[in-house]
Amino acid sequence: MSIQAYQNNSVETASPGELTLMLYNGCIKFIRSAKKAINEDAIEQKNTSIQKAQAIIRELMITMNPEYAVSQEVLPLYEYMNHRLMEANSQNDSTILDEVEVMVTEFRDTWKEVILQTRRAQHGTGGNA
Repeated sequence: MSIQAYQNNSVETASPGELTLMLYNGCIKFIRSAKKAINEDAIEQKNTSIQKAQAIIRELMITMNPEYAVSQEVLPLYEYMNHRLMEANSQNDSTILDEVEVMVTEFRDTWKEVILQTRRAQHGTGGNA
């Protein structure tokens, strides 16, 4: 099986929670790629990478369920990250990218913990007896 086929299969068989985790990981990957491009003065690559990171943030925003109270707290943070990515792109500022990467990483790590706790609850393992 080719890597592309494996990746496609991973996405097609992932749960919604795992897909969100993949989005966070992809966003981090593109932010890091943009920072590398800034250091190498590869402006077109930087622009492409930041635009891909922004597309992921927008996807996270539109797929958020507004019925959950936490959405009202998270949405402004996504909007902030998207705005900061625009600034990083226009200013070629890797410091801003560092800031956004920390935020996305915190979201990713929190989400990963939610997935683990949900699995434990569903499978009845790891609980306090």
